[in-house]
Amino acid sequence: MDILNLIWTNGAAFIFILTVIVFFHELGHFLIARRNGVRVDVFSIGFGPELFGWTARSGTRWKVSLLPLGGYVKMFGESATTGASDEPRDMTEEEKRVSFHHKSVGQRAAVVAAGPIANFVLAIIILAAMFMFAGQPYTPAGIGAVQAGSAAETAGLRPGDRITAIDGTAIERFEEVQRIVRLAPGQRLIFTVQRGNDSVTLTAVPKRTETVDRFGNRSEIGLLGVSRIGTEYKKHGVVSAVTEAVAETWRLSVYTLQAVGQIIRGERSSEDLGGPIRIAQMAGQVAELGILSVFWFLAVLSINLGLINLFPVPMLDGGHLVFYAIEAVRGRALSERIMDYGFRVGLGLVIALFVFVTFQDLARFEGIAQFFRELVG
Repeated sequence: MDILNLIWTNGAAFIFILTVIVFFHELGHFLIARRNGVRVDVFSIGFGPELFGWTARSGTRWKVSLLPLGGYVKMFGESATTGASDEPRDMTEEEKRVSFHHKSVGQRAAVVAAGPIANFVLAIIILAAMFMFAGQPYTPAGIGAVQAGSAAETAGLRPGDRITAIDGTAIERFEEVQRIVRLAPGQRLIFTVQRGNDSVTLTAVPKRTETVDRFGNRSEIGLLGVSRIGTEYKKHGVVSAVTEAVAETWRLSVYTLQAVGQIIRGERSSEDLGGPIRIAQMAGQVAELGILSVFWFLAVLSINLGLINLFPVPMLDGGHLVFYAIEAVRGRALSERIMDYGFRVGLGLVIALFVFVTFQDLARFEGIAQFFRELVG
């Protein structure tokens, strides 16, 4: 059965990538919690029964658990569900000093924000290392050829043109053109191109096209109908590599949020969303392409995890930050009842999304899709 082959073939790559991402996310929470004097009781990679672990001198239980689909840091004085204190009200002064619940709102917010920030830092480290040792993929935004009957030909683009801006946004690399065009199927774009010594302004509408990538995933994208001149790899020094890695992380974050916004507005198919099964499938197939592809995929997933956790949904880090922002404005925390309701709603949303994307993942396997079609009649 395909799903069993998927688990056995792609499991190792999936577990490696997810473990690294989750470890760094939770490490961010852990380090800032300890920095602010919070006692950390548990640092777990995975959920469920403990497989193995050890207890540090600080009292933290470091462990690896059975289900490798996430992880958590359990801090003293923090409820696993609402963020309110789960410790007795009559704490000793010593316990209050190490309790998360008794820290200032700014300290609690810093601890919560540290997880997503750690994911962005991980992506920057990976990309910077790749740009130093393997080189940064770089393609000048020059047009090598224009496809007959394409949106580019209709707009008046010619071979040899160099795209310098799209909708007023400066363009340096062909990859930037691809990202903007892919996210704008059927949308009017203003191109500024350098043609010889002249600057020309043209209007193009990328053709709405459905594609199937190497992993079998279908998506609707915009196509311009031009080819690049060629791809080069530019190696950077330490400072330049970090600077470019930060810029690339920012670009990937912006484009990811744009894609999510298009899905919410109905301009992009929800089939582009994927859950654990799709990630496992992609992880295994990326591993076949080589170690550089694995680390690039790891960086992209780390950015996505950081962004998702910043969404203002209770149960996610972003939801906690919203509650802390309200507390900072009001001068006191929301009631435990309101927070409990909020976290229940957030949990429901997270579960619903998980079920939805998992169903989509399963539906990509024809045998399983046929089973569900027969099941519903």
